[in-house]
Amino acid sequence: MAITQVGIGSPTNEFIFTDTAMGNTADAIKASSAKVYSVIVDNSANGGAASYVKLFNLAAGSVTPGTTSPDEIIYVPGGAVLTHNFFTSANPGKTFGTALSAFCVTTGGTAGVTAPASSVIVSVNYV
Repeated sequence: MAITQVGIGSPTNEFIFTDTAMGNTADAIKASSAKVYSVIVDNSANGGAASYVKLFNLAAGSVTPGTTSPDEIIYVPGGAVLTHNFFTSANPGKTFGTALSAFCVTTGGTAGVTAPASSVIVSVNYV
């Protein structure tokens, strides 16, 4: 797994967090309030199996896969690359007021602790 965090020299000081092999352990994307604009998920290495990226309004240490209820679930079909944009009103973005963490498993809902068989690349654009 390789994790990178890159600042974008935009007026809003956006960041792009990327994990090249997101699995069933929660990644700490931001330890304080965050506004997420988009999530790009590359599930192309898992041709026959769907993946679910789960986002949490909690610090990574407070997230227990299979137990903690996610605040957002992004379904990605097997073999697909998907961009999920957050537009909740006239203002773009979805606010995670406490912190932002995520993991990826093969089951939707709260349940599910099995990581995808092959690498899932996840990029999160946020401030």
